[in-house]
Amino acid sequence: MIEALYYNKLEDNIVKCVLCPHNCVLGNGIYGICKSRKNLDGILMATSYGNLCSIGIDPIEKKPLAMFMPGTKTYSISSAGCNFRCLQCQNDSISQFKPIERTHFIMSPLNVVDEALNNGCESISYTYTEPTTFYEFMYDTAKNAANRGLKNVMVSNGYINEKPLEDLCEFIDAFNIDLKYWSDSIYKKVSKGSLNPVLNTLKIIKKNDSWLEITNLIIPGINDSMDMIKDMCSWLVDNGFSEYPIHFSRFYPRYKLMETSWTSHDVIFEAREVAKITGMKHIYLGNM
Repeated sequence: MIEALYYNKLEDNIVKCVLCPHNCVLGNGIYGICKSRKNLDGILMATSYGNLCSIGIDPIEKKPLAMFMPGTKTYSISSAGCNFRCLQCQNDSISQFKPIERTHFIMSPLNVVDEALNNGCESISYTYTEPTTFYEFMYDTAKNAANRGLKNVMVSNGYINEKPLEDLCEFIDAFNIDLKYWSDSIYKKVSKGSLNPVLNTLKIIKKNDSWLEITNLIIPGINDSMDMIKDMCSWLVDNGFSEYPIHFSRFYPRYKLMETSWTSHDVIFEAREVAKITGMKHIYLGNM
């Protein structure tokens, strides 16, 4: 682990993390909500650094990215932890644990870049859990990757503060951002987050001219209202995102929503039509 970026030292060995909108204030020995950043004697430590829980070689389309380097392979990595508590989490066996509880690989940024190149990958993806929680390792790896001709991909919930995101945009070539719900109250209830910071993330990525695709997982009884989907797509169109690909993904029972049914195909198809009529130009369907 290393000293974390983006935090303020307060009195009595208390620190305030300013990496994401939770802005956790932590006493000595306490982890942030991400389960990754820990206050040790007044120094915020990134316990995720070099402690990877998952590595995979994936088609870029699996991220999902439909229009960025199609047909290529990407070297996917993650560390344990997440700054959300999504009831529908598809990777809860790693996202809801501390890095020290789920470390399977010890690697340096240079190791990751070497392995990506050795396996014929054209990019590195920071994915599976929330990459913001292993920000320092992602940043150092992405910088090394860029210097050696690899592209960098961040698959994220978009819950990150402006300054860290601006700094990251220098090295991240493509983002897929989960725009989970078009409702602040649902964000709070289902994921323990909020909507506006995610919308701000979309705007910052667009301003920095990075590639962006958006994913919306449609969950029965939570965010499957066509009025909600129409309002979301209208905001995207009104704010200049009509040409950015949007992925509507089909929910299947996971984690704390095991009693919720699969999303019907008809709902996914209807969402596609609503998005198309509203003005979105590139619409993709996932988990079908």
